[in-house]
Amino acid sequence: MLSKIFGAGFFGIEGYPVTVECNASDRLPMFNIVGLPDAAIKESKERIKAAITNSGYFFPDAEITVNLAPADKKKEGSSYDLAILIAIMKCAGSIPEHMPLDDKCFIGELSLSGELRGVRGALSMCMAAKENGMKELFISAENAAEAAIVEGIRVYPVSTVKELLAHLKGKITLTPAVFDKSVFEAEKSYAGLDFADVKGQLRAKRALEIAAAGGHHVLLIGPPGTGKSMLAKRLPTILPEMTIGEAIETTKIHSVAGMLPANTSLLTKRPFRSPHHTMSSSGLAGGGKIPAPGEISLSHNGVLFLDELPEFSTQAMEVLRQPLEDGEVTITRVSGKVTFPANFMLVCAMNPCKCGYYGHPTKKCTCSPTDIRRYLARVSGPLLDRIDIQVEMPSLSYAEIAGDSSETPAETSADIRARVNAARDFAHKRYTGEQNLFCNANLTSTQIRKYCKLEPAAEQLLKKAFDRLGLSARGYDRILRVARTIADLAGSEVIGAAHIAEAIQFRSLDRKYWS
Repeated sequence: MLSKIFGAGFFGIEGYPVTVECNASDRLPMFNIVGLPDAAIKESKERIKAAITNSGYFFPDAEITVNLAPADKKKEGSSYDLAILIAIMKCAGSIPEHMPLDDKCFIGELSLSGELRGVRGALSMCMAAKENGMKELFISAENAAEAAIVEGIRVYPVSTVKELLAHLKGKITLTPAVFDKSVFEAEKSYAGLDFADVKGQLRAKRALEIAAAGGHHVLLIGPPGTGKSMLAKRLPTILPEMTIGEAIETTKIHSVAGMLPANTSLLTKRPFRSPHHTMSSSGLAGGGKIPAPGEISLSHNGVLFLDELPEFSTQAMEVLRQPLEDGEVTITRVSGKVTFPANFMLVCAMNPCKCGYYGHPTKKCTCSPTDIRRYLARVSGPLLDRIDIQVEMPSLSYAEIAGDSSETPAETSADIRARVNAARDFAHKRYTGEQNLFCNANLTSTQIRKYCKLEPAAEQLLKKAFDRLGLSARGYDRILRVARTIADLAGSEVIGAAHIAEAIQFRSLDRKYWS
C-alpha cells in the first residue's frame, strides 16, 4: 500500500514543503528512509516504532520504505517524525484510506511515549505549508502559538499521537490556536533599563539619539567605567517599536536558530546581542554543515554590541564588513548557499589602549607608544570607515556621579524615543515611493545626492573638512547621512552648517587615535 502525507522543512530561514511517501510491501520486515535524511531523521525510525506501539497501535510487519521529496534536498532535524508516523499508520490501515489528508500538514518530533515535542523553524515551515495550499497544520502545542501568527491556515496544537488520531477520526475536536494580537500591541518593557539612569555623558547620549533616529553604527571609546556598556544596553529603549513585519522576520530567525522561548508567539522587542570577544567568525556570521544564523543575523532589526572591540579576532571583525554594507550575510557550504538578513545597528565599545588609561586626566597609562599603536591597529581602517558615529567618552567627575537633587532630572528613554520617532516619521514622508529605504543609514550615493540638499555655508564647511581630514568617498557619504539625520531631528528639510559641523565632530576620532 502507498500513502502520501505532507510535512515541511527549512533551509536557512525559509521553509519548503516536503512530501512524505510511504510504501509498505508484504516482505521481510524492514524500515528504510530515503531522500537525503541526516542522522536525526535516520534515528527517527526507533522513535516512530515506540510511539506507535506505546500509543496502542500496531506497527506493520512489512518492508516499509519512506521517501522524503524533493529527494535531492538535504533534510535535517526531527520535525519530520509526525508526518512519517501518519504516513506509516495510513499504510497500516490505522487511519482509514478514504480519510482526506491532502490539505493537512504534520510537523513535530516524537517521544517514545507518543508525545509531541517542539521543533526549530515552526514559523518558517507553517508559512511554507500555507503557500503550498495546506488548510490545516498539526504541530506540537509548544510551537502552536508561534505558528498561529500565519493567517489563512488553521493551526492545531497536538500533545500526543492518541489525541491527533482521535481528532482525525472525529472522536474529539481539537481547538485551533489563535494569535493574540494584544501580545504585539502591549507595551514593551526593558526590565528597568532607562537612559535616565546614566549619569553625565550628554555628548554620548546625543550620539546614540542620532544613531537611533538614522539607524547609524556607533563606536564608543573611553577608559573603563565611563558607562559605554551601560549606554549600549539602553539603546533598544529609544529605538522605534518593531512593525509586525519586522517582528515576524526576527521571530523566524530566532526560531530557526532554536532560540525562541517555549510557547512564545512573537518577539516584540528589538533584539540586543552582545557576544563575547572570544567568539569565532563562524559564530558571528553563522555556519555549520547546514548553515545556521549567527550573532549578526540574530541581531537583525536590533542591536549588535561588540564590547572590547580590539580583543575580537581580526577574522571576526572583518566578517562584519559585508553585512554592514549590504544588510545581509551570505554563507556557502557543500549543502548550498544561504543568505541571512542582517540589518542591524552595530555598537562597538573599546578602551583607548590595553590598560585603558591613555589620555586619562588623572590616571597614568602604563602602555608604551608601540603598545598603544599595536592595540589600536587591531581595528582596521575599512571597518572604522563603515562606522558613522565615533564618540569619545571621558571619565566622569565626582559632581557628575554624585549629582545634585536640585538639578533637572535626566531625560528618560521615553522622552528621547519620542524625538527619535518624530525624526523617523519626518524622514519617511520624504522617502515615500522609495523601495527598501527605512532610515538614513541606508541611503545610497544616488539617494544622498537627491535627498541631502546643503545650504551654501554647509557645503563650504564640508569641502574644508574633506580636504583637512582626508576623507574617503565612503567617509564623505557617511557625514552626509549623519547630517541628514541631525537635520531630521531638528525638523529641517535642508541641511545647514550646524548640522554638518556636528556630523563632522562625530567622524574625527579615527584621526585622533589612528593617524
